[in-house]
Amino acid sequence: MKSKQAKGGVNREHHKSLPEKLVFSLLHLLIVLACAWLIYFDGTAVVGSVLDKQWQVHDPIRANILFSCVVLYWLRHSITLLYLLVRKVEWSEVFGLLSFFAMFEVGFLIIGAGVFRDTAVELNALDALALALLVIGSFLNSFSEVQRKWWKSKPNSKGHCYTEGLFRYSMHINFFGDVVLFAGWALFVQSIWALGLPILMLLSFIYMHIPALDTYLSERYGQEFDEYALKTKKLIPFIY
Repeated sequence: MKSKQAKGGVNREHHKSLPEKLVFSLLHLLIVLACAWLIYFDGTAVVGSVLDKQWQVHDPIRANILFSCVVLYWLRHSITLLYLLVRKVEWSEVFGLLSFFAMFEVGFLIIGAGVFRDTAVELNALDALALALLVIGSFLNSFSEVQRKWWKSKPNSKGHCYTEGLFRYSMHINFFGDVVLFAGWALFVQSIWALGLPILMLLSFIYMHIPALDTYLSERYGQEFDEYALKTKKLIPFIY
């Protein structure tokens, strides 16, 4: 029987699920290594044959920065899995999200690396903005989770809803950080099609993940959460 704690496509039950988390991190590392192989070694055997053309990185500077983004995201994801995340991770979530990670990490890399272009795109002000968004989004997501983790570790915090730190400005500031992060990542790819990812992510948070999570939190914390929800923006600080 499916757990009653399952909300918004994930299991909210507190559970270490260490094997699932370790496998998740290690398989994600394989995606990182695949990205490295595609831009630093010879990707022709895999991708060149599909495209029926010679595989070539035309924008090596952008490719290097995008690969750094992949490594940073893996590091943050592993810390989240193995240190910050207390809920259960099921195998269906592991393989479902791995497919998503492979799609956007490899996709963003090969598009940004200039495989489909003949020339490099010079770094410009838009790229600076994109990288700033990526750093800010990463900070909002990870540091808000760290603040909550430290607060939850205090004995007198047990059974209470966390409403301090960055979560004072948004009930789901960690989700907002993800949207900002992926908006920056997509902008740096220099392809309008890449922007579809943060837009879809924003919509999925608003219409699926947040309503389900709010229902779970209201059931778990009762009036304490309901009062917090009345006075705090849901996702975007000061706006929504």
